[in-house]
Amino acid sequence: MINRLEALLAQTSLVVTDTQKQQLVALVTLLHKWNKAYNLTSIRDPENMLIKHIMDSLVVSPYLEGERFIDVGTGPGLPGLPLAIMNPDKEFVLLDSLGKRIRFVTQAVHELKLTNVTPVQSRVEKYHPEIKFDGVLSRAFASLEDMLHWCKHLPKPDGLFYALKGVKPTGEIKTLNTKFKLEVAHKLTVPELEGERHLIVMSEIK
Repeated sequence: MINRLEALLAQTSLVVTDTQKQQLVALVTLLHKWNKAYNLTSIRDPENMLIKHIMDSLVVSPYLEGERFIDVGTGPGLPGLPLAIMNPDKEFVLLDSLGKRIRFVTQAVHELKLTNVTPVQSRVEKYHPEIKFDGVLSRAFASLEDMLHWCKHLPKPDGLFYALKGVKPTGEIKTLNTKFKLEVAHKLTVPELEGERHLIVMSEIK
């Protein structure tokens, strides 16, 4: 599987060490194993996981600004775990309300020896961290409005919201709550993934 990952990475400008490649493959192997028992993702095939979960997360990495991030509604650690592997110098909190998902993330953190990830089981509205975040990440929310509404208490005053979306949600961007603004919409290229991917970066107007 590492050869397959390397072939996908070769289609990007991402710089990934051998250790990181091994961790990413180990993550897919673990997710595939747990998925049979706990139904963590609808994607069953490890090769599809490489594209739709690993590469889909990694392409966000170059756009992260800051040191401390939270992945809200992380599910089985996506995009948080791949991004934490790619950015060992950054700190990630992975938040989900479902126990089986956080148990998986906790196991992955242990097996991959990740020192920069804190799994937290909580509903987002009940999670009030002592230290706020440079960036709030999610691919879980149905709409930008939902993400901003439920996560507005999480970033630092100059923090950013990063929404991982498919087709660019032009209509949603136009009707953003007036307290928030679009910073930039990055068109992402995920090797061998059909369909569009975008990273929508937003901030609160102070």
